[in-house]
Amino acid sequence: MTVALLLAGLGLILGSFIGLVADRLPKGEDVVLAPSRCDACGARLKPWNLIPVVSWVVQRGRAADCGARLSPRLPLIELAAAGVGLWAGLHHAGEPWPALATAVLGWQLLLIAVVDAENFWLPDILTWPLAITGLVAAWLLAPETLGGRVIGVAAGFVLLWLVGWLYAVVRRRQGLGGGDPFLFGAAGAWVGWIGLPSVLLYGSLAGLSLVLARVALRRPVDMADRLPFGTFLTAGVWLTWLYGPLGL
Repeated sequence: MTVALLLAGLGLILGSFIGLVADRLPKGEDVVLAPSRCDACGARLKPWNLIPVVSWVVQRGRAADCGARLSPRLPLIELAAAGVGLWAGLHHAGEPWPALATAVLGWQLLLIAVVDAENFWLPDILTWPLAITGLVAAWLLAPETLGGRVIGVAAGFVLLWLVGWLYAVVRRRQGLGGGDPFLFGAAGAWVGWIGLPSVLLYGSLAGLSLVLARVALRRPVDMADRLPFGTFLTAGVWLTWLYGPLGL
């Protein structure tokens, strides 16, 4: 339980960074050196305005300087990152290193999911590191699986690239974003080639669930609607990593 709480606390802190990167990266802004500023008035934020979740609650969801209403986006991301750490620690109770690896995976997936959901964009600067950390985790925790993970990277990329290419040929329009094959290849680095079908199935079910939810809420649904498939794939990677490929 101690490891789970530590990872949850670390997740709160990293959640702030995840939210910042997800906001600045699509805009081409510096994500490391530029100071945090109020989105409404541009005032530089003070250290006590940056305490994860607490600052937003104490300020009642309003900016400290100008009083503008703040979106709950950042505290929700921070709580999600804390939840990832807690989940990882509880899942690997008594195994701190596997728990840390799982938390690292979850935090990367959370960042990728947010960026894709908000921008329909999967940049290489996020998907390639996911593949690298997956291979490093395999090398450190289960070196006997490293070969299958390397095959998974290649198989994941080629499979989804072919799916996107065939869709474009048949429908004469793009059906997958250019970053989706790279994300699927990175998934293979974590779950191996044998876990890729489960990732795809989980991701497809997640996307279908969203469509059904929109239908149930009587919101318009069109075949041409764009969906952030990368966001759904991240859910598939997470579940497959934690609970193994379906049927095995």
